[in-house]
Amino acid sequence: MRTALLQSSGRPGSVAENLQVLDEAAGRAAAAGAALLAAPEMFLTGYAIGDGIGRLAEPADGDSADAIAETATRHGIAIAYGYPERDGETVYNSAQLVSADGSRLANYRKTHLFGCFEREHFTPGEGPVVQAELNGLTVGLMICYDVEFPENVRAHALAGTDLLVVPTAQMHPFQFVAESMIPVRAFENQMYVAYVNRVGQEGEFEFIGLSTLAGPDGVARTRAGRAEQLVLADADPAFLAASREANPYLKDRRPALYGPLV
Repeated sequence: MRTALLQSSGRPGSVAENLQVLDEAAGRAAAAGAALLAAPEMFLTGYAIGDGIGRLAEPADGDSADAIAETATRHGIAIAYGYPERDGETVYNSAQLVSADGSRLANYRKTHLFGCFEREHFTPGEGPVVQAELNGLTVGLMICYDVEFPENVRAHALAGTDLLVVPTAQMHPFQFVAESMIPVRAFENQMYVAYVNRVGQEGEFEFIGLSTLAGPDGVARTRAGRAEQLVLADADPAFLAASREANPYLKDRRPALYGPLV
């Protein structure tokens, strides 16, 4: 399944402009043969927008979700994107996956909040594994800091995730996560990991780009630089099956030994 990663910070504070950026990227990705377009963490609104997070937060089935479903349908491409989700008085840092026919397939709430900024504006989610079936692959959702906890990604591996999509807002000086950790996560869990980042200066944060799609062999299939960019790579189920047969990490686990870890 060809997957497109939209490395962009969009237009922080403007939902309407970000919907336009996403629409344009969806058209380019679909024309290049992609079946899935992934956008970064908090792409809908911007990340470093302070109290604008609460003001711009929307329900999972809100107006912007409808607009993105229309974009997905018009271009014939599934879309995963980050946004602030409002559920009553509670706001979550969420990611949603919409199918190419506009159906809402999965909605994930970030479980591990990073730093004082996120803890001030969001409530952590409680569901570690959220998945959907897409084009013959089991697609899982996770957000940024979540992927840095090996237990989190292993839970997805044990639940059968084939492609883990990780909208992120990774900032300087943590570029080693994109460069080193993501390929290792893909290899040790025998899955594809699509890590799609924001880029450039936004408020007090400098986002470092380097979006990548890593394969189960630990090799990056594509890697963006440090500017706005749309990059594409394939998640191949046949290669994944062969890799899992050759690298039996999951089969060779000894769970009875791991009880003290939790």
